[in-house]
Amino acid sequence: MKTDVKHWFASGTPWIWLNAAAVAASIVMVVGLLLLIAVRGMGHFWPKDVLEFTLADDQRLLGEIHDQEQVTAERLRAAGFSIEGEREWLTRYLVKTGNRDLTGMDFRWLLETEIRDRRAPPEVIAMERREWGNFYGYLEALQRDGQVVAAGAGAWTALQERLAEALALYERIRDIEKDEIGAINAEVERLRLKARRHQLEGTYTPERQRELQARRAELEARYGVLERQLQGLYRELNRDAVVVRTVDGRTATIPLAKVVRVYRPNAMTASDKLRFYFAKLWEFVSEEPREANTEGGIFPAIFGTVMMVILMSVFVTPFGVVAAVYLHEYARQGTLTRLIRIAVNNLAGVPSIVYGMFGLGFFVYFLGGNIDRLFFPEALPSPTLGTPGLLWASLTLALLTLPVVIVATEEGLSRIPRAVREGSLALGATQAETLWRTVLPMASPAIMTGLILAIARAAGEVAPLMLVGVVKLAPSLPVDGNFPYLHLERKFMHLGFHIYDVGFQSPNVEAARPLVYATALLLVLVIVVLNLTAIYIRNRLREKYRALEH
Repeated sequence: MKTDVKHWFASGTPWIWLNAAAVAASIVMVVGLLLLIAVRGMGHFWPKDVLEFTLADDQRLLGEIHDQEQVTAERLRAAGFSIEGEREWLTRYLVKTGNRDLTGMDFRWLLETEIRDRRAPPEVIAMERREWGNFYGYLEALQRDGQVVAAGAGAWTALQERLAEALALYERIRDIEKDEIGAINAEVERLRLKARRHQLEGTYTPERQRELQARRAELEARYGVLERQLQGLYRELNRDAVVVRTVDGRTATIPLAKVVRVYRPNAMTASDKLRFYFAKLWEFVSEEPREANTEGGIFPAIFGTVMMVILMSVFVTPFGVVAAVYLHEYARQGTLTRLIRIAVNNLAGVPSIVYGMFGLGFFVYFLGGNIDRLFFPEALPSPTLGTPGLLWASLTLALLTLPVVIVATEEGLSRIPRAVREGSLALGATQAETLWRTVLPMASPAIMTGLILAIARAAGEVAPLMLVGVVKLAPSLPVDGNFPYLHLERKFMHLGFHIYDVGFQSPNVEAARPLVYATALLLVLVIVVLNLTAIYIRNRLREKYRALEH
């Protein structure tokens, strides 16, 4: 028996099972974590019933049950609560009461012993606003220019119609302000910089001055037309308001211009809730954030993350491949080459914040500042490239992930048989032709492997980005319709920093918590999509050059 056990261990079978168990445990933990994030994040968008609570002191309040937990009676007594009976555990509910502009708070904890009754009235409305969060109450009337135009049973239908009109007006106003007036402002700024450049060069002649003034006058005339149009749209938008009664009898008049959505959660059918869920989900991935990033969507952060990763890949791939090719194909293998490889491997272990400090000092202040003095003197002292932005963030992350690409590319080059190189040279190809047409194509799967690892690391980095370009809120995307269309000097939003900001810097922590889970899940999905794309390309390249390897 002892000999059999010894032979079993010597065969290596236990280590195979241990490795399998470790892999299985890792998969279970990863899947479990993703399921937790998905349930906590995606469940936030489902419309919850709004309950009317009657408390033991006859106070009434409206709200959604946001969370609940079990607490010990001993803990509650220590906190000053009067707990009767011998119960050891009690349930307390975190209720989202909304109406922050009236009550000063958005959430309230309720013990089960404080609740005397609760019901779900079908006529309760929940109102999402652009400011002050949700509002819960009972619809009283709809006003236009201060006069009641609908009340009672007909107020709900009229409210839906007027709200649709108000949302269309709001979108039209936003398009004019952001696109049309934004394009005029960008052109006016270009004219100012052009005039300033001519002044610095001594070429600001009267003819050129009249030409620029004529163009400015034309833009001002267009701006005047748009401004009058905006004034009319704002007057139309601000005419309507909704009158809502709170559960404690107070009345609030809320302009429809500040309302995003109104619904009756307690009266919604399953299909209504499903449509609402997908509408909220689409808003989350396609709209801009509002309410200190605790409401609305995160499209600018998705766009900024993907754009930064693409630019980082464009920068890091050629530099990493060239460095690996030189070290493996051209450099004399000696002490200096070994030291360079050691340095490259050590760079992979440098903390990312150090790269951020280097990027701020070298890329932003030194390189960007000198570029401003050489090419954009008319904009000084306002920096153009001498300030953190998308370009410098991408370059910093390219530098951070460069060792990964170099090591992976060198591994791929070392796996190519020497006979392939010799055969190419024997047929009359030069070393450069052999490298470009034979060696690099065969090493392309390894290059893609390095790029996959680089993307996986760069997409989740936050610390260096805080120094070289990422911000809490970027009102303008790095891509728009104004020349030069791609604005690499602009600051941008990032999913990783958005998670940090919402989770740790939000003024409304309870409201922001579900968005932390949802944004984390979205960041994982973005990284997975980017990696799967790179893996697909790598597999295609591997199949294409597999015959050459044999």
